[in-house]
Amino acid sequence: MTFASTRVSRRPAPALRTVDLAGVAWPVYKLESLALGFFVVAATLVIAGSLHAAVLAGAAVAVAAWWALRLTELGSLGRGSAESRPIESASSRQTTGPQ
Repeated sequence: MTFASTRVSRRPAPALRTVDLAGVAWPVYKLESLALGFFVVAATLVIAGSLHAAVLAGAAVAVAAWWALRLTELGSLGRGSAESRPIESASSRQTTGPQ
């Protein structure tokens, strides 16, 4: 049997930390990951002297930081973590029979 709920949660969503850039609210974790990516590009370019390696390393670090910081930010707000969601077991459900 399939069940669809039409109720909408009215809980207010907690706000992310943001910085206003040109009238647009940017989440801080995005700016941090971009800055880290640019730093890795510059450092790799100086150390290795290869633009290809610098761009590849910077992009990889920026993407990894973007997702890690995003999940950290959402986890600290209580959204997206598995611990915050209740788990329904088969024994806790009541069966009512065919309808």
